[in-house]
Amino acid sequence: PRWFMKDIHMNPAEAVQAHLDLAARRSLAMHFGTFQLTPEGIDEPVRELAKALRERSVPAEQFRGAEVGESVSLPRTLIAG
Repeated sequence: PRWFMKDIHMNPAEAVQAHLDLAARRSLAMHFGTFQLTPEGIDEPVRELAKALRERSVPAEQFRGAEVGESVSLPRTLIAG
């Protein structure tokens, strides 16, 4: 729940703002859609992320989520270090 986790978890709008502030090339949403812990719909964070991306004109391919159990591979050019 937001009231309990706001100090350690970002909501979708905050995550998009962090993506922009950090000038990130790619971002991956996580910690959503696994357990029904809040009164909002289990898919509400995904819809809110899509809305925040549209509002901030961030291309969806720059910021995505993963399906439960999905592995995400990043090109070496995106890995820092």
